[in-house]
Amino acid sequence: MAKEKKSFSKNFWTVIGMEFFERGSYYGVMSIFSVYLVMQTSEGGLGFSKESVGLIKSIITPLLYILPILSGALADRYGYRKTLFFAFVVMSLGYFFAGLSTTYISVFASMTLLSVGAGFFKPLISGTIARETNPQNSSLGFGIYYWSINLGAFIFPLILIPYLKSFSYTYIFFMAAIVTGSLLFLNFFAYKEPPKPQTQKSISRVLKEIVLVLKDFRFITMILIYSCFWILYFQMFDSVLWYLKEYLDMTAVNQSVNSFLSLFVSNPDWKFEAEHVTVVNAGAIILLQLLISAIVRGFKPLPTMIGGILIGTAGISMLAFSMSPWVFICGLFVFSIGEMTAHPKFIAYIGEIAPPDKKALYLGYSFLYGVIGSGVGGILGATLYVQIIEKQGNPPLFWMIFGAIGLFTIVGLIIYDRFIAIKSK
Repeated sequence: MAKEKKSFSKNFWTVIGMEFFERGSYYGVMSIFSVYLVMQTSEGGLGFSKESVGLIKSIITPLLYILPILSGALADRYGYRKTLFFAFVVMSLGYFFAGLSTTYISVFASMTLLSVGAGFFKPLISGTIARETNPQNSSLGFGIYYWSINLGAFIFPLILIPYLKSFSYTYIFFMAAIVTGSLLFLNFFAYKEPPKPQTQKSISRVLKEIVLVLKDFRFITMILIYSCFWILYFQMFDSVLWYLKEYLDMTAVNQSVNSFLSLFVSNPDWKFEAEHVTVVNAGAIILLQLLISAIVRGFKPLPTMIGGILIGTAGISMLAFSMSPWVFICGLFVFSIGEMTAHPKFIAYIGEIAPPDKKALYLGYSFLYGVIGSGVGGILGATLYVQIIEKQGNPPLFWMIFGAIGLFTIVGLIIYDRFIAIKSK
């Protein structure tokens, strides 16, 4: 492994650094965004309704998944450095204006700007890594890439976000603007344009491929079923945060952590708050992804997907049966195990059901699960939260509904494999 690490180019490590700081900024903001928007102005928030926040999330998050279709083709044509320059400028402006925004329209516009920049940035890092690695080190290279994403999502919410929000939530947006904007210097002084592909996709070709993929009933049916599981995932950035802030007493957790910290510092005052939900998810992946991947390496994709989704469903269902802070954290951790078990095998399964001559194309559009999952998850989660938890005072029912969505996903996958996918074999 040490030999493989030495084989990576300077450009590889440059984009790994970009990914770490960009994702750290993004997840740092998103770890508190939905809470900040609904908090009363007297608490430092903006006082928006949860339904309005759900609408914002159901529009800006799908953009992050859709835009890479076009941005990748544009980057191949006009160059990665120029496209990265555009992405960093637009993202930093989006964060900056979001920090200044106090009205719904201005927040919506700012976050849309951010999503456009992030959508252009997203495929360029993985594209650079693909071109800067070879068959001998690409597996390790992409492993480091995914690890850097979760490391950023772990460190920023754990350390920076609690400190910044102690002054003002707006400082979090300004921090993200500064960090993302500073990547312009890394792009200018350190990043080198990777070799261009021998064949470049035109926009018209990209649009034709979209139509081709969308016409495939088997593929789209699979995406629709699997996206139901991601409706659960996107609750981690909305309804789970509201539930934590408004209903849970985390005193027992805080006391235990502070008791441990007192061994090293005097009078610690650590508190488990909204941003730590992201920390639990990212921390679980950092700790266990390699181990779980090794365990399920030889397993068939579909049964492993089903097992992972079952674990994830069990995790979110745990919230329905207890309001204990320890059960809450355990539920988040169990859900993360399900996520990291199911998702890699989903990619493998897409490779199995895709036409032999179109595997790369279908894998390239497998991200559509995120478009549907986030598009539905934001509005659905916010609406059900208001109607069931706030108006009916029935949190268990709310979480049982999402548990049922997880079970529906499992049943859908079994039916799909039995009656639809088998026809292609």
